[in-house]
Amino acid sequence: MSDEELGNGGHAAMTDGMPQAVNLSPDVRTALVPVKDVGLDRPRSGLEAVTEVAASMARLTMIALFAVTFLLQPFQIPSSSMEKTLLVGDFVLVNKQVFAPAGRWGRLLPYREPRHDALVVFHYPVHPDELLVKRLIALPGDRLHLLDNHVFVDGKQLDEPFALYRPAGRSTFRDRFPNLQEADPGVEAAWWTELRHRMNAGNLPVPEGRYFAMGDNRNNSQDSRFWGFVPRANIIGQPLLVYLSVDRVKGGLRRDRMVRVLR
Repeated sequence: MSDEELGNGGHAAMTDGMPQAVNLSPDVRTALVPVKDVGLDRPRSGLEAVTEVAASMARLTMIALFAVTFLLQPFQIPSSSMEKTLLVGDFVLVNKQVFAPAGRWGRLLPYREPRHDALVVFHYPVHPDELLVKRLIALPGDRLHLLDNHVFVDGKQLDEPFALYRPAGRSTFRDRFPNLQEADPGVEAAWWTELRHRMNAGNLPVPEGRYFAMGDNRNNSQDSRFWGFVPRANIIGQPLLVYLSVDRVKGGLRRDRMVRVLR
């Protein structure tokens, strides 16, 4: 693949980040609790105080484990294909339930189907053990084509304020997708063959149960143009926010990106 992506060839691959513990002060936790309810109307032994603290920590730990296991998961961004939305060194929280089947949690958690322009985390179709992050550009039933830094879906040019087009070498395949006039060394062979059967009047129809995903850094992203559609079953979550960002070149934190909601 053709990007400058830390060994991932253009993929904004996801790696586990380190969740940061947040220690709430006792004043915050008990601010609205009546004095008599916390037992301050009588002296407490050292053992009782230790027991209360241990119980509180156990409850917080259980809540955190539930959230990380079932709802949220932290990841680190190691590559540049989603700039400027996501930068190398960003740590993001991913909602793992938003696209999951509702099941018995349907009344409590806001499930929905993937939408246009949504950021998604998914299993890379070529190597399913890898997790990638991209943006959904076309959904099942859409007809898509690209022409000189513009994306058209069903004949209408998309408004994409998030898209970044940096100067890059000429690539007819990348910039006027779909076309088979020139091969690109980054294209998966199976996808090149499939394109021959799927192209229709200069457009690429998106089949049922499949999605077309692209990186925001359009000239430096190895995405659906190069390896094909994302199956619905491969999509596992949506990035919610950047909770920490480390500048690996200059060193230190990017404070202006702390707790940044992603769109």
